[in-house]
Amino acid sequence: MVKEQKSVKSAYAQSGVNIDVKMDAVGSIKEMVASTKTPNVIGGIGAFGGLHKVPTGRDMILVASSDGVGTKLKVAAMMNKHTTVGQDIVNHCVNDILVQGAKPLFFMDYIGTAKVDPRQFKQVVSGLCKACKENKMALLGGETAEMPGLYPLGEYDLVGTIVGCVSKKELITGKSIRAGDVIIGLPSGGLQTNGFSLARRVIFDLCQLSWQDKLPGTNQTFGDALLAVHKSFLKPVAKLLERKVKISGMAHITGGGFQDNIPRVLPKSCNAEIDRASWEVPTIFKFIERQGKVDRDEMYRVFNMGIGYVMIIPKRELTKATNILKAQHQPYSVIGVIRKGKGVVTFKN
Repeated sequence: MVKEQKSVKSAYAQSGVNIDVKMDAVGSIKEMVASTKTPNVIGGIGAFGGLHKVPTGRDMILVASSDGVGTKLKVAAMMNKHTTVGQDIVNHCVNDILVQGAKPLFFMDYIGTAKVDPRQFKQVVSGLCKACKENKMALLGGETAEMPGLYPLGEYDLVGTIVGCVSKKELITGKSIRAGDVIIGLPSGGLQTNGFSLARRVIFDLCQLSWQDKLPGTNQTFGDALLAVHKSFLKPVAKLLERKVKISGMAHITGGGFQDNIPRVLPKSCNAEIDRASWEVPTIFKFIERQGKVDRDEMYRVFNMGIGYVMIIPKRELTKATNILKAQHQPYSVIGVIRKGKGVVTFKN
């Protein structure tokens, strides 16, 4: 009589890392990733490195950036909804290199977790692929790491790296910004990917609310308001550049808000004067400011306050620029002006 052999769980799996589950999960997303392939991608995923053709032209410059989703992931875990955070990190990185006039080529992700949850993993990657396709770039590869003890069970970290390119003559640095230029703001969809530690403290700790509670004055739950997707501003900005609108400088309003991000492109001889009465601040920010008793200036440094991206253009270009934005049905506000100064942001109203 032959004794039936029992399958033995590997020592590594007993310690919390199951290689088979991880590899099955990676295999399950290959078709999604392949759908982001662009003509310049060579090969598919699975090799040690992703392959991409080098942009042609002597004056082409590669522009790269890395960032993470941050504690917005705590809200995703709370709601058990992971389809949007991949979009957040892709769009965030697209905007970061767009500031210098660069268009994206490819994206790579890093997911660190205590234990790979195949359903959760597939949802995250679906968001990455959706945004990569919308921004016309490839998800070239990435890394998924299981590290029991480093992350709480059910949670993960999500980080992305983007590479794009721009010709040297089209590189936008902010050096041409002059007093009298105007500042155009494009609206954010919400918090984007910044300020979540403060937002969570006010909403969930101080106010003792849940993600299912309605944000007063809206039909949104707090969960939906917080998980609103970080927008990509590639399409409207690319259209302005395509139509030869002169853009002197741009800033992505991320951590540090207006006060820390706009000066990154300002000449030391100029100030950016922002008129806080020129757009309607979304309800979620008003709630955090009021219930958290947060100083107004700090709100504008922690959060984007409803303006996700700014462009600085010569005043003579304003009519042309706004007509193009209107034709694209892209909302905008003229939110300020460049003054002579010392390279800082000042507020009006």
